[in-house]
Amino acid sequence: MIRTSKRKILAVIASAIIAGLFQHPLLSDDEPEASWQAGIASVVITPDQPMWMTGYAHRNRPAEGKIHDLWAKALVLEDETGTRLAIITTDLLGIPRSLRQRVETAAAQHFQLKPEGLLLSASHTHCGPEINLLKGLTWEVGEERSKQMANYLDSLESKFIGILDKALNQMVPVKLSYTHARAGFAMNRRLKTDGGYVIAPNPDGPVDQTVPVLQVRGLENELHALLLGYACHNTTLSFYQLCGDYAGFAQAYLEESHPETTALFIAGCAGDQNPYPRRSLDLAKQHGKTLANAVEAALETQPRTVRGPLKSALEDVVLEFAEPPSRAELEARLGSEDQYERLHARMMLEELENNGRLRRTYPYPIQVIQFGEDLTFVALAGEAVVDYSLRLKSELGDSLVWVAAYCNDVMGYVPTVRVLREGGYEPVGSTKFYGLPGPFAESVEERIVSKVHSMVKGLGAGD
Repeated sequence: MIRTSKRKILAVIASAIIAGLFQHPLLSDDEPEASWQAGIASVVITPDQPMWMTGYAHRNRPAEGKIHDLWAKALVLEDETGTRLAIITTDLLGIPRSLRQRVETAAAQHFQLKPEGLLLSASHTHCGPEINLLKGLTWEVGEERSKQMANYLDSLESKFIGILDKALNQMVPVKLSYTHARAGFAMNRRLKTDGGYVIAPNPDGPVDQTVPVLQVRGLENELHALLLGYACHNTTLSFYQLCGDYAGFAQAYLEESHPETTALFIAGCAGDQNPYPRRSLDLAKQHGKTLANAVEAALETQPRTVRGPLKSALEDVVLEFAEPPSRAELEARLGSEDQYERLHARMMLEELENNGRLRRTYPYPIQVIQFGEDLTFVALAGEAVVDYSLRLKSELGDSLVWVAAYCNDVMGYVPTVRVLREGGYEPVGSTKFYGLPGPFAESVEERIVSKVHSMVKGLGAGD
C-alpha cells in the first residue's frame, strides 16, 4: 500500500510537469503576456550655449565642452484598462519642483495624463548645467546667468512634452519583466572620525548595491527598453566638461550592445553613497561599464513577470525643520570666514524680513506605483540616504520593491534619524547650499516611512 501510494504521487507529479502545471517559483516564471502598451522616446538636452555647471561650489567658470551629450528619455506604459504611467529620466543634477509642476500641468492639458501617472527623475550628475537647485550657489549670480537658467528650464519643459508626445504616438504591445543583479563600486561615504563624520570611504557603512532592471520586450521577445537603477552618487567627475558620468556611460554601453534598445537610468537612495575610486574620466567609464555589466548579468537570470493593473499615487507629506536659528544667530554668521555661510545668513535674514519667520515645514512629494501584485515602485524626492531603501524594502517585502530617490523634486538631503544624530555634511552642512533654514527635525524618517506605508495600503498592494 505504501509503495502504491508513492507511485501514485510520483505519477501525479510527473503528469503535472508534463502538462506544464508544476512550476518551481524560484527557477521559472510564467511567460509574460503582451498585456501592456509602451512608447519610448529620447531627446538631447545638452545646452546649445556655454553654461555654468552645477553640483560643486568650487567651479568658477562655465563648461568648456562635453564628453558626450546629455539626454532626457521617456518611457510610457499603459495597462489593459488604459491607465498610463510616463517616466522621464534625465542627465541632470535634479528636478526643480517648479519644473515638475509645469510639466505636470502641460501633460494634463495635452495628453490628459494624471499627476500621479507622471514621474520625473534625475541621474544627479554633477557635470550638468546650472538649473537653480542649489540656491546657496545661485542666489546672486547676476542677470545673465539667471536668464540662462530660466531659458534652459523653458527648453526642458518643451523637450519633455515633446518626447511624451512622441512616445504616446508610437505605442506598441509589450511584455514587462523584472530582474536584478549587483554592482560593487558604491560605498558608504560617511566616515566617523575624532572630529565627527566626514565624507570619506566607509566600507563598513550601510549600502544597497542592487541593480534593479525592468525589461520592456516586444511580441517576438525583442528588447525595446531597459529601466535600470543604482543607489550611488553620480559623482565620479568634477571637471568642466558636460557629461552624464557613470550613469551616462552605462546607458551608452547598453545601447551600444543592444542597438534597438533605449536604456533609462533612475537613481536610488544615494544621499550617503559615493562611487569609489573616483575623480577621473577613465574611472567614470569603468564604473559605467561595471553597471552595464551588472545589467547584462541581470538579463541572464530568470525574469519575473510584471503584470497589471497599474495603480499610482502622488502625495505630499509635511516634513518639519528643526528649530531655526534666531535673528541674532544669523547676524553673527554674517561675520563668518565661510563665504557660503555668510551668504546663507543673508538669505535667511531676507526671508525673515519678508515673511516675519523662517520656514518651519516642507511639502515633500512621494510617489508610489503598483504593478499588480508583482512590483511596488517607491519614488522619493531629494537626496534620500540609503537607510530609506533598506528599510522600505524590508518592510514592504510582500512583493518586489524598488525604491528610488531624486524624483519629482530635489530640495536637499533627506536624512534618517541615525544620520541626523550623527551630524556631518548631509544632514547639516549641505543645508546652506540648498538654501534651507536648517536641518530637518527627527520626525522626518517616520513621517516619510509612514506615508509610504499608507500610500501602498491605499493602492491595495500586498493585501
